[in-house]
Amino acid sequence: MILGACFEKFLDRSPVSVMVRGTLERVFDPEKLERVFSDNALLQYTRELTFAQCVGLMSDVVFRIVPSVGAWYKTHQDEIPVTRQAVYDKLKHLELPTAAGLVEYAGRELGACLQQMPSPPSPLLPGYRVRVLDGNHLAGTEHRVKELRRYRAAALPGHALVFYDPQWDVATDVIPCEDAYAQERTLLPEVVPRVTAGDCIVADRNFCTLGFLFGVARRSAFFVIRHHASNVVGQAQGSRRGVGHDARGQALYEQAVSVTEPDTGATLVVRRITVQLLTPTRQGETELHILTNLPVMEAPAALISALYADRWTIETAFQHLTVDLACEVDTLGYPKAALFGFCVALVAYNVVALVKGALRAAHGAEYVEEQLSMYYLTLEVAQVATGMEIALGAEAWEIFRQMSTGEFATTLVAIAQRLDTNKYTKHKRGPKKPPPNKLSGKQQTHVSTARILALRG
Repeated sequence: MILGACFEKFLDRSPVSVMVRGTLERVFDPEKLERVFSDNALLQYTRELTFAQCVGLMSDVVFRIVPSVGAWYKTHQDEIPVTRQAVYDKLKHLELPTAAGLVEYAGRELGACLQQMPSPPSPLLPGYRVRVLDGNHLAGTEHRVKELRRYRAAALPGHALVFYDPQWDVATDVIPCEDAYAQERTLLPEVVPRVTAGDCIVADRNFCTLGFLFGVARRSAFFVIRHHASNVVGQAQGSRRGVGHDARGQALYEQAVSVTEPDTGATLVVRRITVQLLTPTRQGETELHILTNLPVMEAPAALISALYADRWTIETAFQHLTVDLACEVDTLGYPKAALFGFCVALVAYNVVALVKGALRAAHGAEYVEEQLSMYYLTLEVAQVATGMEIALGAEAWEIFRQMSTGEFATTLVAIAQRLDTNKYTKHKRGPKKPPPNKLSGKQQTHVSTARILALRG
C-alpha cells in the first residue's frame, strides 16, 4: 500500500473511515466537480462560493458529520468568504441539471472503480446492463420558507426518478422534479434519452406506457415492466401456455402480445409473462403480468420473473438513504436545495457501495450481503471524520486523487482487509409478533410505566 505512515493509526482503529474519506477525496476532486458544473449549468455561475464547496458541505450533512447546513457554516465560516445567508441562497438556486450531472459523474467514476475489484458480483442478465427505474418522493420539510408558514400540511419539496444498477448497487442517473404533485410518468420523455443500447430497464406498472415501451425499443434496449392494462392494450398472438415455475414455485405462463403506437402505427410484438401468485397482493390480485421484449433463448420466463422480483432492491437503497444517510434534510425548504441534498445523498450511497465492493473482495459476498450493517458503518464514519480531518489535514488525502483507477481499487481492498468485521455485524431480531389490541387513550391519555410493569407479576 502506498499510503504514508500518518495514516497508520486510523487504518488500525477505523479503516472504513479512511476508505470513505479517501473515496470522497477522489470523487469530490474540485477540478472535476467544477467541470461537472460548467458542463451542466444553464444560467448559474460561480462567484465566491464554488460548486465543489457546496458539494463538500452537503456531503458532511448527508453523512451526519454535522447536523445541518447552518452547523456546517458555523464550523467552517473562516474558510469561505461569504455569509451564512449567501450559502443558503446558493443552495436554493442550484439548477437541477447540475445536481443530476453530479450523480451521473459519480456513478460513472465509482462504477469504473467497482469493476476493477476482484470477486465481482454475478451479472443478473448476462450480456445486458440491468437498470431498475423507480421514483422517490422526498418527505415534508420544516415550514421555514415564509410562504409556507401559514400551512399546517406537510411541505413537499419534490421527487425524483432514479436509475439503479442492482448488480453493482450503484445509482447511475437521476431526474429530479420540483413539483411534488407531478406524475412520475410525465418525466418519462427525459428518461428515454438516458437509455442506451443493451440496457434492460426493470420498472413497475406506473411506467408502462406505449411511448416508453416504443422509446426503449427504438434505442436497441429492452424492458421488463409490469403490465398496466389501461395504458397498454395489446392483441393476443396465439394462446397462453404454461412454461414452468419460478424459484418460489409459482406457476408461469407466457403469451405473445402485439401492441400498436397510435401516432405512427408502428407495432411491437412483446412477451407477456404471467405469474400465478401464491399469495394475493394487497389489492387482491392473484396474477401478475410482465411485458418484455427480451429474446426467449436468453431470458426464459423464470429469469424474467426473478428480474422483476429483484426490483425491490431499489426500495432497500431508498431506505438506506433515509435511515443511514440524511437524504431528506428537513431544514431545506426550497425544492432545488432539497433535491440537491438528495442527489448528494445518492453520491454518498455510491461511495458506500464502493466500500462494500472492497469489503466483498476482502471478506466475501456472504459477509456483505448477510451480516454487514450500514448503520454501524455510517455511524463510525460520522464519529471519526472530524478527528481524522484535524489530525491529518487536507493535504494528506490528495494521494487518493493521484492514483490510477486500478491502484485506487487495490488500495481500498488492502484497507478493507484490516477491518474487524465483528464491529459492523447486524443484530438480527426474531420474527415479528402480532401487535396486541390497544386500549383507547381517549379517557386515559397517559399511564405510569412503573405501575404497568408492576402488574407483570
